[in-house]
Amino acid sequence: MKLHELRPDEGSRRRRKRIGRGDKSAGRGTKGQGSRSGGTKAPYFEGGQLPLVRRLPYRKGFTNINRIEYKVVNVERLNGFPQGSTVDLEALVGAGVIKSSRERVKILGQGELSHALTVEAHKFSASAREKIEAVGGSVVEVE
Repeated sequence: MKLHELRPDEGSRRRRKRIGRGDKSAGRGTKGQGSRSGGTKAPYFEGGQLPLVRRLPYRKGFTNINRIEYKVVNVERLNGFPQGSTVDLEALVGAGVIKSSRERVKILGQGELSHALTVEAHKFSASAREKIEAVGGSVVEVE
């Protein structure tokens, strides 16, 4: 057997109907919407019933699939850590401030910080950075 001798099984492939040839109905049957030129319905047409796409409420805007979610922690929550300690993701999980060390964390500047800490997080607001450094602490951005 050679490539040029290969044929599909008998009856496994049907010939296409050649519309527009032959008698007066041209292979379309007689009368009705299907026999007419352009006689197809829209994919969402539901027989005149209000289509599902029009029954559902509008969704305003869009969802940005590239959005990065941050868990926010305010500076005042850091007062529970001992002076001079390093507050990293594991320490925040241990204190119950965040649920998982895989979450991205942003430190915000609400409240006051009473003592110096080394704070490691993914992002810091400008006011949080100022408040941490004002009491002698340091800020480390992790990736």
